[in-house]
Amino acid sequence: MTQPTRNRRQRKKMHLAEFQELGFLVKFQFAEGTGIDQIDTTVDRFIEEVIRPNGLAYEGSGYLHWEGLVCLEKCGKCDESHRQLVQKWLEDNGLVEIEVSDLFDIWWDLPIQA
Repeated sequence: MTQPTRNRRQRKKMHLAEFQELGFLVKFQFAEGTGIDQIDTTVDRFIEEVIRPNGLAYEGSGYLHWEGLVCLEKCGKCDESHRQLVQKWLEDNGLVEIEVSDLFDIWWDLPIQA
């Protein structure tokens, strides 16, 4: 089945082709018994040290168990280096049970075609 031909306006509206946005899911945990002040401080540092300086956005929540979506703050595509930055920071800052998903299309929830 062939893909329909879409003009630029349609591709933009549907977040396709050059307007596709890629991101990834991240899950991590704090050690049992970690205080709320330490959790707040660590999450704030995560945002200040990794997310903002790299033009990323993070939408997530949790208490001891966190999960969320990482994508670019502006329209665009995260890449493997973004995944590695996030994973390394989490590992280096004592978080456990870290999972970083493969990149996927955040609008259509589709894996990336190789």
